[in-house]
Amino acid sequence: MTFRESAALVALAAIAAYAAAAGTTWQYDDFRVVVIERDVHSWTAWWAAMPGLRPLTKASYVANWTLSQAPMGFALAGVALHLAAALVVLALARAWLPAMAPGVARPEFAALACALVYALHPAQTEAAVYIAARSTTLSTLLTLLGLLAWERARAGNPVAWRAATVACLALSLAAREAAWTLPFLLVLVELARGDSFASALRRTAPAWIALALAATAVIAVGANRTLVRQSLAIRDPIDNLVSQVDAVVYLVAHPFATLRLNFDPDLPVRTVLDAAWLAKLAAAGALVAIGVVQIARRRWLGFAMLWFAVALAPTHGPLARYELANDRQLHLAMVGPALAVGVWLASWRRQTAAVAGLAALALLLGLATHARVGDYESEAKLWGATVRASPGNARAWNTLGYALEQDGDAAGARAAYERALALDPTHRKARGNVDALPLR
Repeated sequence: MTFRESAALVALAAIAAYAAAAGTTWQYDDFRVVVIERDVHSWTAWWAAMPGLRPLTKASYVANWTLSQAPMGFALAGVALHLAAALVVLALARAWLPAMAPGVARPEFAALACALVYALHPAQTEAAVYIAARSTTLSTLLTLLGLLAWERARAGNPVAWRAATVACLALSLAAREAAWTLPFLLVLVELARGDSFASALRRTAPAWIALALAATAVIAVGANRTLVRQSLAIRDPIDNLVSQVDAVVYLVAHPFATLRLNFDPDLPVRTVLDAAWLAKLAAAGALVAIGVVQIARRRWLGFAMLWFAVALAPTHGPLARYELANDRQLHLAMVGPALAVGVWLASWRRQTAAVAGLAALALLLGLATHARVGDYESEAKLWGATVRASPGNARAWNTLGYALEQDGDAAGARAAYERALALDPTHRKARGNVDALPLR
């Protein structure tokens, strides 16, 4: 199957899975980062706010807002970015697999399977449809484009294509300050192609120099320094690292492996290092260790495992976020597991069985994604799904109550607020919201 044929199949499958995106609406942080954020309502306001946080992401919001202020355009743009990323994944997999998995008889089929899993996995819906997640989707696409430019440098004109890789790194950091993984992934690609670690570092030196310069520029922006201070105020870096063990295990066990999605996972901050935490740490460490060993044996497998770890590093390090984990954190990380699934399917002896297996998997993932996109049709529907996923989350019940109140369902809102207070009697927002409701 040619690249164009594979790309058309991936695009059609993704368009079908995300067909309901046109009917989605503003959700949660969308109001804060777009609807009431004047800096993204005109190019003049955007320019006046520079230098500031995530200038490229905000510029993309301005482009949407000046065309139409309806949420449909924003959601469709997010889906388009996700689809573009999936097509770049397809191109990368076709370039990587002959070197990383030389024993695979059907590398084009493996690449197609990789791109389909990446495009259709329901954990990707938050990055694609949730408008406030635009920075994740945009930075992922730019990181992948940087890797594709690196591959193009092998075919000719290496100076120009490697300059394009450096440009993509700078742009990805302009989309999201945590998008610093590209040089690490370049080294990983070189290792998986059979290069030595020292040689890989030398070969990727321009990217490391660019990262150092870009990091200096990012730190020089006052808004980014404020963001770091706010992060340190959320929780201690050591406490955050400890809690991130639970967060990574949650991402693997819930949205990735079992397709159990949750817009607001209620993960508690870890305060006790018990046997369960030690087991999780040992499992995570073992997977990384296996990846290091396999990079010299089954290079594709080691690459897939280490890619997942590297891609999650920016959001699971010492700097805290309010939420320990979100589905959208898998957007870039998904490339590694998707590649492994592609190689696994391509290794089946009977080609007809492999095709049938891929079709069944794509159908399962596509239907799950289609259903999940439907949850974004209203705030009440999304938060209703959230409280079903985590019924003990007082914040989610309070937010559901507010969404129901805005829809005119006073009785439903009261019940949700009271449920939030039953879970957390100190929840001030829920108390204020229920007290503000008219008497029955």
